[in-house]
Amino acid sequence: MPAEAIASLINQRKQFLRFVEGRVGSRAIAEDIIQAAYVRAMEKANTLQKDESAIAWFYRILRNAVIDHYRHRAAEDHALEQWANDLITETQPDATIRNIVCECIDSVLSTLTPSYSEIIREVDLAENSIDSFARKAGITPGNASVRAHRARQALKKRLIQTCRTCAMHGCIDCTCP
Repeated sequence: MPAEAIASLINQRKQFLRFVEGRVGSRAIAEDIIQAAYVRAMEKANTLQKDESAIAWFYRILRNAVIDHYRHRAAEDHALEQWANDLITETQPDATIRNIVCECIDSVLSTLTPSYSEIIREVDLAENSIDSFARKAGITPGNASVRAHRARQALKKRLIQTCRTCAMHGCIDCTCP
């Protein structure tokens, strides 16, 4: 891309910003779009014809970037809407099944190290967040995440040792100790 074309694109930045901001309604989003458009322009510099205006050419890139922004936003909105619908229709496990599973897990939890059984009880069974557990335990959220992962692995191993077939195949008619 010729140096004078690059200079003209840089000199027109304020106009480009107004153009995009007027279409997306947010200065921050407009800044992001313009930055991405500059990168795209550098990648597509070979499509700029010698007799073509660099500014008109860049406005086409900006229009396409704005269109892409709205397409991406529509896809995100659709995904969030689908997720919200899934949450509404999500059913909780039957209380009987939950009790059977919890009894089996509870008997095995007492054989784990106290820090592992504590995090499983707080995070997985009581459904508290990792962050709230970390604050309560006086550790970092990262440390709590690692501890939760290790505790789940230890629980899985112990369930397979104790419950054998039930743990491996997911049966719920468990008669474990």
